[in-house]
Amino acid sequence: MGAAISLSVNLNKIAWLRNARQGGRPSVVGAAIDVINAGAYGITIHPRPDQRHITVTDVAELSTLLHEQYPDVELNLEGNPLAGARAGGYPGFDALIESARPNQCTLVPDSDAQLTSDHGWNLDDATQRARIGQSVHHYQALGARVSLFMDPDLEQLEHVPETGANRVELYTESFADAVKQHGPESAEVAESLANFSAASQRAGELGLGVNAGHDLDLDNLPLFRQVPGILEVSIGHALISDALEMGLKSAVRAYLDVLEE
Repeated sequence: MGAAISLSVNLNKIAWLRNARQGGRPSVVGAAIDVINAGAYGITIHPRPDQRHITVTDVAELSTLLHEQYPDVELNLEGNPLAGARAGGYPGFDALIESARPNQCTLVPDSDAQLTSDHGWNLDDATQRARIGQSVHHYQALGARVSLFMDPDLEQLEHVPETGANRVELYTESFADAVKQHGPESAEVAESLANFSAASQRAGELGLGVNAGHDLDLDNLPLFRQVPGILEVSIGHALISDALEMGLKSAVRAYLDVLEE
């Protein structure tokens, strides 16, 4: 195997559980500290405009925690750069980046109503590329590395350098679904791995770093590690689900064991 892949733990589900009742339990900040102490490279949060899980307050508290107490831990803030201010206190994605100053921001083309991210950017339109490029440069000027959430589509990847982004995050749902539906030894999984390998290789040739995420878990992650050039994975739902049985720190360590093999 190649070099170890960095793990960023998405804490959205911790916030979702807390928001099911008043009282502040479980603590998102407390979970972040546990994840960091277990060895995670970074913390990922994806605040939605309706604040259904991560809230604006969470963003501020996690930013303060990492900047002041854990400056070597990456804060990865995900969201749609086109999302402006909303009723209910969401200030807009730009304002969140300006206040939180994350190490990395991952730009995702999700709508307000989407349950979860389900597709990468379509960069065929030059106007769209220019608009995203403006956001990329703005966030980079604030000190962030910028990653675009992309499908493993070679034609789309060719457009990414025009935006100025530093990295892409490959959307891995299709791979995870192939493993679940057809089994790890199937031709479908082999084809999916080949597609992701080609996408990662081409991204590297274009000067882009490569992250990955969505539906990766302890069952399919050992297979996905075969894809060359992956620098970082962001994992939330599966890891938090495993934590219900294993405990949060043990779950983080289990994922790190896979990534460091």
